[in-house]
Amino acid sequence: MAQIEQSDKGKKKKGAQKKMPIHVDFTPMVDMNMLLITFFMLCTTMLKSQTLKIALPSNEKVQNEQQKSQAAESQAITLLLDTERDEKGQPKFDADGKMKNVIYYYEGAPKLDANGEPLKDQLQTEAFLGNENNVQRGIRKILSERNKTVIKKINELKEKWRNKGFDPNNEDENQRLYEEEAAKVRNDKELKAPIVMIKATDEASWESVIGALDEMSISEISVYQLENLNDLDRKMLGLPVETPAAAPAQ
Repeated sequence: MAQIEQSDKGKKKKGAQKKMPIHVDFTPMVDMNMLLITFFMLCTTMLKSQTLKIALPSNEKVQNEQQKSQAAESQAITLLLDTERDEKGQPKFDADGKMKNVIYYYEGAPKLDANGEPLKDQLQTEAFLGNENNVQRGIRKILSERNKTVIKKINELKEKWRNKGFDPNNEDENQRLYEEEAAKVRNDKELKAPIVMIKATDEASWESVIGALDEMSISEISVYQLENLNDLDRKMLGLPVETPAAAPAQ
């Protein structure tokens, strides 16, 4: 038992008044502290983990392969990620100390010449740039322009969510209903949202890959895929084409 008792040690004077010993029991205080700790632990709202949501491929099967290729070509945007490097292979940095990541992109299928070689002038160059005075820049502007119909509908849902228009009495339910409606908009095939292919060169940094995934989330693009460079991509970038290894002689 936790307690404090007064010590009676020392000489007592003759005729001195007898004092009662002091006894303080701290057990109730310890019990009260444990109850308070338990109360705050149960009533505290923990922060929800902020994780990057990646849209996984759909399990739906397309019956008409011709329609599948036509839809992919009309909506496809291919991003080729690269990093500017010096003669020693070290990445270059801008005035703000940020790595100079370069994005090459083209829309639709690669354009070929009469010999079947890709045209290099179809590549366009952009960079990862944030908004300036609420104006979109860089690759974000390109993606948002292609996905403006979805973004407009998502912004309308966000405004309704901020005003608790889904459920004014329950914040969690209001959030859940908003996310449910937003997912329907992102996956609505009638809106013709872009399909983005993200490909990184051997010199590209992980920062550029993460930046590209962030732009997918900011631009409300739900259909995208990480892929390897193919021979046409390498030719457009002026990179050597990988030759398959020869089969061993038998």
